[in-house]
Amino acid sequence: MSSQHQQPIFMRPGHCAGDLLEAPDWHVIREAEGLVEIDAHLPTQVLNPRQQLFGGFTGTYVDMVALYTIRTLFPARDDYWITTINMRIDYLDPVLGPRMTLQGELINKGRSTSLVSVTFLDEAGNKLVYALVTLRIIDKRQA
Repeated sequence: MSSQHQQPIFMRPGHCAGDLLEAPDWHVIREAEGLVEIDAHLPTQVLNPRQQLFGGFTGTYVDMVALYTIRTLFPARDDYWITTINMRIDYLDPVLGPRMTLQGELINKGRSTSLVSVTFLDEAGNKLVYALVTLRIIDKRQA
């Protein structure tokens, strides 16, 4: 078994957006409080006719990585909801795959909103996409 397969997976099957992006096949390279790094591939169903990541699916990747980044701040997933309230995506270069690194980093944590950056890198480490996401954390016990 290769070391890549020993890394934890990003998510289990059964999430509609995750299954579309084949996220159960992604691997967590690094995870710390407010920081994640994911090894992901580019499935054929999200490619445009030029064999690049279709821009409309970029936000799905961004949202999933930003949400995962925020989850690193909380010990129990049952105590809160996270909702995306704003997302800005800068497309720097086409995402061609077949593999890419997705990095999520907490930029600022407020009482109820947080700002997270998500960066897509190609296999050579070149930045392809840079996004900023504002997320609202809702405590279920107070909702």
